[in-house]
Amino acid sequence: MSTKKVAVIMGSDSDLETMRPCLKRLDSFGIPREVHIISAHRTPVAAEQFASQAVENGFGVIIAAAGKAAHLGGVLAAYTTLPVIGVPIKTSMMGGLDSLLSMVQMPKGIPVACVAVDGADNAAILAAQMLALSDETLADKLSAFKKQMAEDVAAKDVKIQEEI
Repeated sequence: MSTKKVAVIMGSDSDLETMRPCLKRLDSFGIPREVHIISAHRTPVAAEQFASQAVENGFGVIIAAAGKAAHLGGVLAAYTTLPVIGVPIKTSMMGGLDSLLSMVQMPKGIPVACVAVDGADNAAILAAQMLALSDETLADKLSAFKKQMAEDVAAKDVKIQEEI
C-alpha cells in the first residue's frame, strides 16, 4: 500500500457522483484517501488550511473537483507544493468548458494538472502514477492495470472479428 494519501476535495456534495469512479480507482490500487467538501469561495480559510497542512498530514497528491468558476484546484495549489489534479465538473450552462478553462488557465508558478471534463477515473490514475514514482509496489499495480487494459482490448477485437 502506498504510504502517501490522496486528498479528493470537492467544491460541493453534488460532485460526489461524478467523483465515485475516482474513489473506486484509488481503492483498487490500495491508495489511502480522504474525501472532503471545501469551497474555494465559501470556505477559503478551510481551503488554505487544508492545503498548507497537506504535506505534514501525509498527502502526496490532491485531486480537486469543481464546476462553474472551478477555482478550487488553483486555490489549493497556491498553498501547497504538492501536485494538484483538477477534475472539471460538467455544468448545465457550458457543458463543463467553463470549469475546464478555470482550471487550465492558471498563472505562472501555480500549476494545476487537469483531466477531461468529468474525468474522475483518469484523475485517480494520474495520482497513482505520481505516487508510483517513489512506490515500487504501486508502480507494479499500474503495470498490471495497463496490461489488463491491453488484454481487454485484444479480447474485444477477437469478439468483433467473430461477429463481423
